[in-house]
Amino acid sequence: MLIKKAEDIRSSEITPKSLYLNRRRFLAEAAMAGAAAAIGVGLRQTISPSTTVLAANKIDARKSPLSTTETITPSKDVTHYNNYYEFSTEKDEPAELAKNFRTRPWKVKIDGLVEKKQELDIDSIIKMAPAEERIYRHRCVEGWSIVVPWIGFSLSELIKKANPASKAKYVEFTSLLDMTQMPGQRRQVLEWPYLEGLRMDEAMNPLALLCFGMYGEELPNQDGAPLRIVLPWKYGFKSAKAIVRIRFTDKEPLNSWKLSAPQEYGFYANVNPNVDHPRWSQAKERRLGEFLKRPTLMFNGYGDQVASLYSGMDLKKEF
Repeated sequence: MLIKKAEDIRSSEITPKSLYLNRRRFLAEAAMAGAAAAIGVGLRQTISPSTTVLAANKIDARKSPLSTTETITPSKDVTHYNNYYEFSTEKDEPAELAKNFRTRPWKVKIDGLVEKKQELDIDSIIKMAPAEERIYRHRCVEGWSIVVPWIGFSLSELIKKANPASKAKYVEFTSLLDMTQMPGQRRQVLEWPYLEGLRMDEAMNPLALLCFGMYGEELPNQDGAPLRIVLPWKYGFKSAKAIVRIRFTDKEPLNSWKLSAPQEYGFYANVNPNVDHPRWSQAKERRLGEFLKRPTLMFNGYGDQVASLYSGMDLKKEF
């Protein structure tokens, strides 16, 4: 079997087109800015209408002490360089393919080993607890990373209100299955719908975020609207998007990527620079918007908050 090393990975797999075409974009945007000024149209609306701030989409959120102080990745990079296979395997395509994705009405089923089985409207979930803005590092398994001001509240808030049974040891998340809206699901890249899961103590950790916004606004469709999970100490594929079901179970969920390639993707998917992916190193990462790589931190730098969850485990075997 041919093993690809990190240096063999195409630059387009890690560096967004918006970065290596930066000079061309700068010139184009400068011209557009002049045109916008001439006709009285705002610069941001002209350059990137998909990310225009609309009053109806804004979310008031208190600042969280759990936030990192690192420089935030520009929203135009985060919203136009997406791993979202339900729409496309190409990172620059989900933004366009998801622009008409319908997020209302939207229901989330809560079931399994839980006392309060119910189906909740997305807007009632959003009002369940005060919203917080949490600036988290986010590391993708392919070797790129971002820093995003996510908006939501701790997943534990929903779990406590659902009141799971004592024998519930895991939480499973199911994403939407809708081939009419999600063209990527017409291809058997994975078995659909997308499934992910957490151990109960992981789900109850304060860092685990039930997320419905970013950059002060509602989540864009291509970033997981209307509801997703954000787990900053794990690789990005663990953060399920477009969630329609949360099920409590006593058995470890068979998550989609482990089902697809168990030799490459484990259940835990903790960020670990000492455990390489079979096709590339995990020792370094490239932040979107930067050219040089930086060392990858154990647990993505969140070891003080989560390392105790894995005490006594062999993290090379339980990857």
